[in-house]
Formats: sequence, C-alpha cells, structure tokens
Amino acid sequence: MMISEEQLAKEFTQVVDRIYPRVGRQLHRCYVKVVEFYVKRLGRRLHYIVIYSPSYLCPALQVQRGVLREVAENMGLMDVVIVNATHLLRDPMSKIKQEDSRFWLELHWIATQED
Repeated sequence: MMISEEQLAKEFTQVVDRIYPRVGRQLHRCYVKVVEFYVKRLGRRLHYIVIYSPSYLCPALQVQRGVLREVAENMGLMDVVIVNATHLLRDPMSKIKQEDSRFWLELHWIATQED
C-alpha cells in the first residue's frame, strides 16, 4: 500500500512539529505539498516537499532550510523548495486560478495571513 502525497505532506509537518517545534509553528502558517517529478533519463520519480509561505515567513524558513531538508531526506524525499505564495499570486503569468481554483484559494488564504 502506497502512502498518498497528501498523507506524506501531513507526516512531514508532524515530524517537523515534534522534532523542531518552533519551525513546526512556522509551517502551520504555510501550505505544505509533496510534488512528484519524473526524471526521464534516470527513469525515476522523485518527490519534493514544496512549502508555500507568506512573504514575511520566507526568510525565517530559508534559515531553517537545512533542518527541513534533513527531515525530508530521512523520509525518502529529495529536497525542500520554499515558494513565496504572495509573489506567486501576484504573478500576472500565473495560471493557478484557472487550472486549480481550490489550490489558488488555499494560497490566497496563506498569503493574506498576518504575522
């Protein structure tokens, strides 16, 4: 039985919360998602953790990126990518709203949170 990407993201958040509670509190203000990436020449699927964060939290998460990467690697994930949700929503070329309106609303909720 395979674990779903949503369950994997939830487990990642729970592990970070238990081991690094301060970083875990920061993650509670973010949208954490597992993204699958297929590398054709390797013939493998790689999984990454993507953390969509409000702009005011991005610098703090970048400082903790090593800790987040360590947890991800111990879970069999490749790496951690931190994305500024605020900038992503303001990007005029973004098609998130048209392609996945629910995800767009989630990002909107994350980006409008205050410190």
